[in-house]
Amino acid sequence: MSMPDLNLLVTLNVLLAEGSVARAARRLRLSPSAMSRALARLREATGDPLLVRAGRGLVPTPRALELREQVGQLVLGAEEVLRPAVRPRLEQLARTFTLRTSEGFVENFGPALIARVAAEAPGIHLRFMQKPDKDSAPLRDGIVDLETGVVDANTSPELRVQSLFRDRYIGVVRQGHPLSRGRLSAARYAGGRHISVSRRGREKGAIDDALAELGLAREVVTIVGGFAAALSLARQTDLVASVPERHTGNLRDGMHSFGLPVETPVLNISMLWHPRVHADPVQQWLRECVREACGQTDGKRAKQGRRAGR
Repeated sequence: MSMPDLNLLVTLNVLLAEGSVARAARRLRLSPSAMSRALARLREATGDPLLVRAGRGLVPTPRALELREQVGQLVLGAEEVLRPAVRPRLEQLARTFTLRTSEGFVENFGPALIARVAAEAPGIHLRFMQKPDKDSAPLRDGIVDLETGVVDANTSPELRVQSLFRDRYIGVVRQGHPLSRGRLSAARYAGGRHISVSRRGREKGAIDDALAELGLAREVVTIVGGFAAALSLARQTDLVASVPERHTGNLRDGMHSFGLPVETPVLNISMLWHPRVHADPVQQWLRECVREACGQTDGKRAKQGRRAGR
């Protein structure tokens, strides 16, 4: 069985609305002869003349009258299906989005993000999950809607990526710590007792590589799995924590922070999502909210930096 030409539905809808081959042809930008051929195909497909001569015009048959409303609804439905998605009224939505983020993201960017979402869509809730690895399966399976982190060779190439901000490692010690006073050289920094942060329990990383190029090595006293734990230990001891600056802004309040005396790679923090949700208007709005929350914090940090330099 051959499939019918669904374009004929549009033609039939216009013919029934206009009641004239000539007017229908002008509306669809066709020649009268092309419209006449289309009417002939419609008559063949439906087994009914549909429009018949009455004086100088055409009148619909009972079958045409029966089809008129149904055809109109079908064409309207098809137009809705093929129209680009429109963002629904955010204040009427009730949804929960799951964000998988690296440690420190919620503490530093969560307040601005939650405030923006609550102001525009109070029925939308955010669920934050810790990011133990770079496995893209949760994004692919819809368990996670959005993820933040550093893109590297292990990141799935199928994911959509957009840069959010750049971060760098800094050193952090308690107020009054010896490293909070005087000129800080690479040797003085390496001579401290350090905390290593690694989800996988690794003792050495980019900072150690940079020190090794100078013939230096630091003493790692303990290894923890996250920045918050490292800063908590540094706050209460003489240990040195080396953590990303932007991700730990609120966690470092009341502590002494300093730029590292060695060159370490810049961290480019991005948000990632699966192509499956790329065109969803509400997902697009959520990504806009995340960008704005990170941008607001960017501006705040820059302003604080200018004040400190005066």
